[in-house]
Amino acid sequence: MVLELYLDLLSQPCRAVFIFAKKNNIPFIIRSMEMLKGQLFSEEFNKVNILRKVPVLKDGDFILEESTAILLYLTRKYNTPSHWYPPDMKKRARVDEFLAWQHSNLRPCAAKILWLRVVIPLFLGQQIPSEKVQDALEELNISLQKLDEKFLQDRPFIIGSEISLADLVAITELMQPMGAGWDVFDGRPKLLEWRKRVEMALGKELFMEAHARILNAQELKNITIDPPLKAQMKPVLLKMLK
Repeated sequence: MVLELYLDLLSQPCRAVFIFAKKNNIPFIIRSMEMLKGQLFSEEFNKVNILRKVPVLKDGDFILEESTAILLYLTRKYNTPSHWYPPDMKKRARVDEFLAWQHSNLRPCAAKILWLRVVIPLFLGQQIPSEKVQDALEELNISLQKLDEKFLQDRPFIIGSEISLADLVAITELMQPMGAGWDVFDGRPKLLEWRKRVEMALGKELFMEAHARILNAQELKNITIDPPLKAQMKPVLLKMLK
């Protein structure tokens, strides 16, 4: 039975899973989901994942959520090249360390820029105060500094001379603010060179295929939000902005 992946490529975790599967020639069927059209709240999707989140992997009767778990499952089931998740205990621990750190640091900080500049204005029909955006940028700058000084240091890739899951997850996260028109690599030559190496390792064509929607500013601004979802989320977003 062919692997099924439920994905919305506006989502960073979905893009990481999509790139990894395609780069490693893993056969799969993509079940495209559109979060902003409320498809995660359909009864059909509820039968797949009651958490109502993507990505989701469906391998026969086995269903797996959470992008990190999915990536690790794919490395093991399909015996992907060892550089993605090295057998060396210390190198593997470094990948684990980064994946644990980014989940509550780099990922939310990067996603927040896109939400404040693009997604929330679509829901509320108004721009977000500039000071809130500036606060989010400062938070992201702190995470970028830690990525640079703690995790990348002077290595070509996060754990050494070859690309790993850590680099894949990091690069897809850093494309989120790019969708909001903020170039996180501007003024950061070391991170820019790292980005070029990661793109080359992944393949430029695949990289752009995965990020086509997030980098299409005009399409993002013209997304139509599902009316029931907008009504449900509006009070939550207003409360969050107070």
